[in-house]
Amino acid sequence: MARDRRRLGPEEEALWSLVQRTVNPLRKPKSKAKPVPPPPPMPEAVPPPPADIAPVTPKVEPPRQPSRPAMPTLQTLDRKEKKRVVRGTQALDGRLDLHGLRQDEARARLLGFLSTAQARDAKIVLVITGKGSGGGFETLHGAERGVLKRMVPLWLSLPEFRDKVLGFEDAHLAHGGAGALYIRIRRRRG
Repeated sequence: MARDRRRLGPEEEALWSLVQRTVNPLRKPKSKAKPVPPPPPMPEAVPPPPADIAPVTPKVEPPRQPSRPAMPTLQTLDRKEKKRVVRGTQALDGRLDLHGLRQDEARARLLGFLSTAQARDAKIVLVITGKGSGGGFETLHGAERGVLKRMVPLWLSLPEFRDKVLGFEDAHLAHGGAGALYIRIRRRRG
């Protein structure tokens, strides 16, 4: 069965010759490839507009404001520090229980609590979100459990919280386990 071969156009031949120059052949070619014709000439420049037409000035964008420096990544408690907190040799500087609150109430209370903790130079606080009670209904994503348990870590990653929070992680079983968070407080600047 014979294959139909089409001829390469001038642009395709030029491109093919560039590709051939970058490849090291395994064997010497038997015949020399035909020379590539020079690319077609570029169209001439557009003549300037007549003098009676006003030139269009390009829009100049105002200089951009320097962006705020990115916040550093959130850090978890190191192993020794967490062990001291669990054993009680390092006291928690505060405790907030968000059980039974709606999201808007919980968020406002959490922001106020963290601001106060930062003003008092607290280092580690405990925030109890609860694990959630299934509620007995299903959603698109499965059983709706622990809205605050899911939302509080998301809130702590937002810029309004990041200037107060250095890092967070799930608490030990002694302090509520997966239904609570240890939060490291960032020191005040200045």
